[in-house]
Parts: sequence; C-alpha cells; structure tokens
Amino acid sequence: FSPDGRMLASAGEDTTIRLWDVGVGKCLHVLDLTNTLIYAIAFSPDGAYLAAGCDEQRLCLIEMASQRIAKQFKGHAEAIITVAFHPDGDMLASGGRDETIRLWDIGNGHELRTLQGHSAQILSVAFHPTGNLLASISADRNIRLWDVTTGQCLRTLHGHTHIIRALMFLADGRTLVTGGYDERLKFWDVLTGRCFKTLIVPGPYEGMNITGATGLTDAQKATLKALG
Repeated sequence: FSPDGRMLASAGEDTTIRLWDVGVGKCLHVLDLTNTLIYAIAFSPDGAYLAAGCDEQRLCLIEMASQRIAKQFKGHAEAIITVAFHPDGDMLASGGRDETIRLWDIGNGHELRTLQGHSAQILSVAFHPTGNLLASISADRNIRLWDVTTGQCLRTLHGHTHIIRALMFLADGRTLVTGGYDERLKFWDVLTGRCFKTLIVPGPYEGMNITGATGLTDAQKATLKALG
C-alpha cells in the first residue's frame, strides 16, 4: 500500500507492476520492467518512489510521478527477494538468494554496506521505527537484528521450528513479531531478544476425529493428521 492508503501496488512473474486505486478497485497504471521477474516491491515513506527487487540481481527505484526507473542498484549475486525503505526515506535495504542483505544510499546509488551471517536466502527485512535497527529472516529459520550504522549483527533469535515467512516491528519499537510455517506467531522483546509470547494458529482440520472413518487411504489419513 502507498503511505496514504489510496493505492496498492502488485507485482509478479508477468514482469509488470500494477498500480490499483483501492477505493474503486481499478488498475490505474501498468509498469513493465521487461523480461524480469519481480519478487518484492515497497513504497518510499513519502510515496514518491517504488522500489522493486528483481531476479536479474538488480534493485530498481521507480519515480512515481514519471513512472520511470530513476535508479538501478546492482551488487547482489542472485535474485532480490525482499526490499524495505528506511523510515527517513534516504536508505534502502535489500535481501536476496545470495544470503546477503545490502544497504543502499538512495541519493547517490552507492552500496553502504553488506550484512552477512545468514546461511540461506533472505526472505524479508524490516527497519525498526527509529531506523537504527534492521530485522531480517531467512530460510535458515533464524531472526537477526542488525545495527544499521555499523552493519554488526547485535542478536540472533531462535525459536521457530520451520521457515519464517513474515516479520514486523510494532509501532512502539519494543516488540518484533514473526510468523512461520510452524504455525506460530512469536512476539520478541527487541531489547533482550526474549520471546515473551507465542500464538499457535489452529490447523485447518484441528479437532477433527477420523477414528473409524472409512474410504480413506493411509496416506490420506496421514495428510489429515499433518494438517492438524
């Protein structure tokens, strides 16, 4: 969503970004990046730019007024899976299949630093509301908190038993929330790194009793049990 909530941007494997009017549900514009899959998009805090992470190891900065690519950032060795703007709008973070996170100066297009430590592709990154910290999740099932100024990993959080797919800081900056394929939402104290709450999402067949059921193969029964 754009910062004012009036526009939604969507992207995918058709190499296009579509801009939608949320109020009427109409597609306003189609931006074609030509022969490149788009894995991640994010609006700048002021809504003036849209960042797009692509499979050609490039990060595109699109000016919304002209709907043209204003800058391209190159440095990743593989596809870019996630992008996020710094709260001040002067920095971009990107994470990719090359297991690295890169911080970019939007003004001059230079790479500021590379954050390394994850042992699998980066799935999502998020800036702390103050902009001093960056949180990242990876297919290695770990959460890392980074000092944006130095690039140092301050803390690694463990607890999920499957791949983590989403994360966000709460507005007060004291709590980080993560969710994964282990059907858990975890709430972390940013200062201490302690998980202080876990919410378990019920499986789709939670509570179903298949004892004595007929017509099901052993494989089908096993699948139902695995799903809850």
